[in-house]
Amino acid sequence: MIEEIHIRDLGVITDATLPLGPGLTVLTGETGAGKTMVVTALGMLLGARSDAAAVRSGAKSALSQAVVRLPDDHAALKLTDDAGGEAHPIEGDDLADELPHELILSRTVNASGRSRATIGGAAAPIGVLARVGETLVAVHGQSDQLRLRSAEAQRSALDSYAGNKLATALKKYRANYEEYRSAARELREVRENARARAFEAQSLGQALKEIDSVKPQPGEEESLDAESARLTNLEQLRGAAQTAQGALVGGNDADLEAVTVSVLLDSAHRALAQEAEEDPALAALAKRVRDLMIQASDIGDELSGYLSDLNAEGPGRLSEVEARRSALKKLTRKYGADIAEVLQWAETNRARLDQLSDDPARSEALEEKLRTLRQDMNQQSLELMDLRRAAAKKLAVAVSTELKALAMPNASLVVEIEEAEKFGPDGKDTIAFKLAPHQDATPRPLGKGASGGELSRVMLALEVVLAEVDPVPTFIFDEVDAGVGGKAAVEIGKRLAHLAKHVQVLVVTHLPQVAAYADRHVLVLKSDDSTVSQVNVLSVEERTVELARMLAGHENSEAARAHAKELLQDADQL
Repeated sequence: MIEEIHIRDLGVITDATLPLGPGLTVLTGETGAGKTMVVTALGMLLGARSDAAAVRSGAKSALSQAVVRLPDDHAALKLTDDAGGEAHPIEGDDLADELPHELILSRTVNASGRSRATIGGAAAPIGVLARVGETLVAVHGQSDQLRLRSAEAQRSALDSYAGNKLATALKKYRANYEEYRSAARELREVRENARARAFEAQSLGQALKEIDSVKPQPGEEESLDAESARLTNLEQLRGAAQTAQGALVGGNDADLEAVTVSVLLDSAHRALAQEAEEDPALAALAKRVRDLMIQASDIGDELSGYLSDLNAEGPGRLSEVEARRSALKKLTRKYGADIAEVLQWAETNRARLDQLSDDPARSEALEEKLRTLRQDMNQQSLELMDLRRAAAKKLAVAVSTELKALAMPNASLVVEIEEAEKFGPDGKDTIAFKLAPHQDATPRPLGKGASGGELSRVMLALEVVLAEVDPVPTFIFDEVDAGVGGKAAVEIGKRLAHLAKHVQVLVVTHLPQVAAYADRHVLVLKSDDSTVSQVNVLSVEERTVELARMLAGHENSEAARAHAKELLQDADQL
């Protein structure tokens, strides 16, 4: 919902802030006062082409800025985030399960025609601003019917109107459609790239054969690195072990009388043990010395085993280790940073090789899969078409009924659904909304063969019918009442008020019968010399005066004022 529009130096408006709100807001004023400038300002925020002629004479640039209130899950917030902008949460809204957000959009057009846009405080391309605007506002103007003009928008509106049954069927169809496209791409790849796939298979086969011949094992690199370091320093390791063994327990060729740690500890233990019975403290110390003797003996035994293992290493073992390390290094240079990556590469590409080597069987399987999917999709698309035709008939009747009340008694909406030649993401059909101006007329696409006012009324009828199932937050109608009056004008006002129960509606009108149904009445008032306009929100009494002016051409007519009050009272009873 648009909470506020700020316009500066646009047309005859120098600087105006237009507060909006939920429900129906009408803009009135004399011809040339600048009412359409509000629609122009919104068009700027929807990505319309910049027009230097719209910049007020003597000004450097024109500004259009809107403050928009959005629910937490609105699509515009994602687009804003992608553009680098930011929407701020509105604190203190206790009625909402999730905090709503406030988003500021702006567009500046300078006198040379160049423009700049910002979304949530961040500069953005005009195209991005347009995408954000399309999620927020639908404009139905005299010269530009932005919503429901494309086949895609018409399909989306009809599908929303059709309800959950079609949505469920469409979801199933789309799943098959995506699977069909994926299988078709795969089959095309098999057929078109046979030579390249054969070369790839040959290359992968040779690579996997090389890896398999080496048979690398997880963690083997680290183990070999450690063994290489040990074998390279074999003599130093042996010398260190022998020296330590000799110091602890004596070596195999050591003098039996040599003083070792074991001998010294044994001497210390005997000395303490002799007097241990006399003093418990000495007994405890004697036990600790004995533990040291046992540890020294154990270490000596382990060093003996260590030396035996070193002596068992043949002179060729180092060559074997280095050769193995070299073979592994060759693999890691080609297929991965380490053996773990090499093994992962092999696993991934072994599956790829199986896929490449099975092209004939795979082609046959894919062709069979595509045949099955086509049969399923054909049945599903027929179901979708039946559901759409049923919804189209119901929609056409509802809209045509609305048109009769909007001074188009002989007009009717026709929704044509024809079978297409190819499957698409939404089925195998084409959808077109057309207007038949009278019973025997040939239906023509919306926008062809109808005046701007008639087209606006067609769009109003559509929006009223679709409002509960396919809403846009804000609708703008520019002179939807063109060419009508009397009872038809009252009906237009009623239907705009009905639409405003579901969404925010802003209407530019010349008809007091329409203006009477507004929740908020905004008057665009031009100066005496027609060079500057003001924008004012009217009070209840001021509304009566403005409606009287619209009825009689001047506001001082008592009869016109009485009629204005009657219009307001009738509208209040809706």
